[in-house]
Amino acid sequence: MDDSIYLVLENGAVFKGKPFGARGEVIGEIVFTTGMTGYLETLTDPSYYGQIVVQTFPLIGNYGVIPSDFESAKPWVSAYIVREWCQEPSNFRSEGDLDTFLKKSGIVGLYGIDTRELTKIIREHGVMNARITADPSGLDKAAEESGSYRIEDAVESVTCPTPRITEPGEENYRVVLWDYGAKENITRELSKRGCTVICVPCSSTAEEILSLRPDGIMLSNGPGDPAENTGIISELKELCRSGVPIFGICLGHQLLALAQGARTEKLKYGHRGANQPAKHMPSGRVYITSQNHGYAVVSDSLPEWAELSFINANDGTCEGVTYINMPAFTVQFHPEACGGPHDTSFLFDRFIALMDAYKA
Repeated sequence: MDDSIYLVLENGAVFKGKPFGARGEVIGEIVFTTGMTGYLETLTDPSYYGQIVVQTFPLIGNYGVIPSDFESAKPWVSAYIVREWCQEPSNFRSEGDLDTFLKKSGIVGLYGIDTRELTKIIREHGVMNARITADPSGLDKAAEESGSYRIEDAVESVTCPTPRITEPGEENYRVVLWDYGAKENITRELSKRGCTVICVPCSSTAEEILSLRPDGIMLSNGPGDPAENTGIISELKELCRSGVPIFGICLGHQLLALAQGARTEKLKYGHRGANQPAKHMPSGRVYITSQNHGYAVVSDSLPEWAELSFINANDGTCEGVTYINMPAFTVQFHPEACGGPHDTSFLFDRFIALMDAYKA
């Protein structure tokens, strides 16, 4: 029996590979990430909802499956593509192998294709849809059908269903984490700085959030087109009038910019990986950052009370904003960076300083 499966891109390109993980047919938006490590964080990052993820690094799975490294309770990718997966991981923390984990989680995997060539196609053509199928007779139809796919209700699909509280040993600050698909390491970074973190669903209103008496509000990362979240943007406008310090990451960065009248645009193939350079505009210093986003804030659309604080050193797109009309700042990259560089973790300390000033 032929154990081959096929990746069919929206532009008609076909790759023949082998299956691992769960079996099935999948359609999604195909993207690539350049991280050499951190595959567990990638798989469990809610920002990848609705996407088929390609790892550019050729060997994946060599340190196994480590649940304590997960960014959420389960994987969110639609499917997972690698050049080669490690069948015998070696790590004292490992609790299993990647193939078994994907099977248990219902995630379709594909390996044995030229991921370098695939990445080049995505870079040239831009992000597009794709389908994974085991049926070689309908490849032309599969390419045609994938073109109509859209990621819908992304934030609503990944947010926490009910509020939950994470308490440190001793509370110094009370932070509401507005969950659009929050990575667990955001909570970890806040907790180790003495923050009680109250994670609330994306459907929460400004009134409900302020009723929790926060010292600060954290806007999380998340998937999908930021402009589609009109309800959240409307509530954010109300929060901006409260005077409570705000720190936004990734999607949270984009949503606050939209609430202040800016625009967002879809990038050709996005920024995904743990080696993205972000230039700090006031100092000129370049930081290496972890990123995962397909949209960006249009710098020229920022209002006069918003200062561009970071840009991507590769393409000049907006990577950070500081607001001078309120105690708020946001970044497009991930300062919690797990796995990835910790160069910008000081931004959490900046948030703490804003909360100190607010409490005083």
